[in-house]
Amino acid sequence: MNAVRSISPRPLHTPWSRLLGIGVALAAGLSVLLIAFLWPNVTASVKGLPIALVGPAVQTSQLEKAFETKSPGTFRFTAVSGRPAAVDRIENRTAYGAIVIGQEPEVLTASAASPIVSQLLTGLAPPLQAQLTAAAAAQGIDLPAPVTVAVTDVVPLLSTDARGSAIATSSFPLVLGGMIGGIALSLLIVGVWRRVTALLVYSGVGALGITGILQGWFGALQGDFLVNAGAVALALLGIGGVIVGFAALVGPSGVAIGPVLFLLLANPISSAAQPLEFLVAPWGVVGQGFPPGAAATLLRELSYFPAADVTFPWLVLAGWATLGLLLAAVGHFRDRGAALESAVEQALPDAAPRPVRASDALPR
Repeated sequence: MNAVRSISPRPLHTPWSRLLGIGVALAAGLSVLLIAFLWPNVTASVKGLPIALVGPAVQTSQLEKAFETKSPGTFRFTAVSGRPAAVDRIENRTAYGAIVIGQEPEVLTASAASPIVSQLLTGLAPPLQAQLTAAAAAQGIDLPAPVTVAVTDVVPLLSTDARGSAIATSSFPLVLGGMIGGIALSLLIVGVWRRVTALLVYSGVGALGITGILQGWFGALQGDFLVNAGAVALALLGIGGVIVGFAALVGPSGVAIGPVLFLLLANPISSAAQPLEFLVAPWGVVGQGFPPGAAATLLRELSYFPAADVTFPWLVLAGWATLGLLLAAVGHFRDRGAALESAVEQALPDAAPRPVRASDALPR
């Protein structure tokens, strides 16, 4: 008997309507990607930069009014008792700089906090000199020479990273590193707890490598090496853990959540390359609640501002890492319950057993 050959139908071409829809959807996705990366820079405007102000009340009040008239909302001045108090505010990161008015006028900056703001404050020295000289002349004070305003960088950048570019650009590799780890482990390893264990190893070893490059090779970080490595490890674990957790919860498609959440949303508003006050409110503050922003802030403060309160960025990174582990646990136990239910159903017979009749017990 001849075998009958089954002829599979020739695959049809993709319909033109679907083809056009896919092209339009990809173009729209590209536009969203472009907006996500360019929007923070294009719309950046300085608003509410915290600056300490030292000097007599009359003079500081006049200075505030002058700056508010010339640049409305750019600065948020806070009067402090003296130069040491202003330095304290800069070192604990409650102010980007300070203006000191008195017998020795001075502009205090912190290039380690933000080279952009440091340049902005440095540019205030010449007009401030002219304003103080004019004020003295208006009061009939005969000065032997025009007023000179010194500029002092209270917290300078390291000589090995004079432009502060290493910390500013390290946020993006951290995001990619966390995403690559989470996605690769979710796709290559079977078993939720095995993925979590591999992620812990990846985060720890990767953090040592990244910190070794940034601190030991490029000299972009300073301070305790292991503490810096712990911050990097939590950043990798927070990003990768959430991806692993969503993959455990919703399946392989869960890995797509990582690029959307961390690359498109969190990274552009991380304020790694510019102060959060440069972003349209409230996105600068929102960005600090995600791993990229918290990691960039934490590494900067650990390296340059040991007096700053780093509780919040530590909690943010630990919170995201915990969230990833919780999602992984939920996905694991849900799958385990589903597998157990499926095993029970397979063990049961297809039909209900026939009831035993009295006649069956009689001998035949």
